[in-house]
Amino acid sequence: MHILIDQFGWLTGALISAFFIFFRYAIMAGFGYLIFYSWKRRRFIHRKIQQRLPSWYAVRHEIGHSLLSAAIFALVGLGIYGLKLAGWSQVYTDTSEYGALYLVFSFLVLIVVHDTYFYWMHRLMHHPRLFKLLHLVHHRSNNPTPWASLAFHPLEALIEIAIIPVLVIVMPLHPIVLFAFATWSLTWNVVGHLGFELFPAGWLDHPMLKWLNTSTHHNMHHHYSKGNYSLYFNWWDRWLGTNHPDYEATFRALTEGNDNLIVKGVREK
Repeated sequence: MHILIDQFGWLTGALISAFFIFFRYAIMAGFGYLIFYSWKRRRFIHRKIQQRLPSWYAVRHEIGHSLLSAAIFALVGLGIYGLKLAGWSQVYTDTSEYGALYLVFSFLVLIVVHDTYFYWMHRLMHHPRLFKLLHLVHHRSNNPTPWASLAFHPLEALIEIAIIPVLVIVMPLHPIVLFAFATWSLTWNVVGHLGFELFPAGWLDHPMLKWLNTSTHHNMHHHYSKGNYSLYFNWWDRWLGTNHPDYEATFRALTEGNDNLIVKGVREK
């Protein structure tokens, strides 16, 4: 960000940053959409979580709001740079200052802290007094596609990323780690909104893998608009009993081809 601002100024730098954020989203979401909704749709249709396909109007809604989110994220990037200029940020550029192991450690900390933040923030946004104001835009995609990955109301987009400026104040973070985290987060958002189940049968029976969320997990959240609040890991939903009661049955129906496990309303014959 500082290179863009130094080279082009604050406003142009923000616009260029927003373009690159949206471009990265378009590449990742577009690739998922091309593969699963067009090129190889017949091959993977048995893994479609909700059998109906979303309308082009719904896709346009997702892309339009994602464009707004990219602009919000770029503005937050400007804010982080402003924190650095003010001496409040712990962003550093010399990797030798903390070493390679710290890069890995700080990346893992970002993931765990963000997952925790997301669960509680997301659950709070489902409060009736907040849902229509903040979260309804995202839930208009009740049968989401990869394009829904960043389709937030501007206020929700701001809340979604608000944890990052806090973290750059309280802990040293390298730009490489911030970029890797942004890529990780977007990847899981694309997977969660894909609309097709990617993971193999037996995933939820594995003692370690079951703690990672599946495409089915977040798709059911969009369909029912309750439960399944977590993002990357399934521990908060498991610990607090907020997994949808039919989550595991639905996943098995998709991955094992057992029609007796099909959950009515999510995937019907």
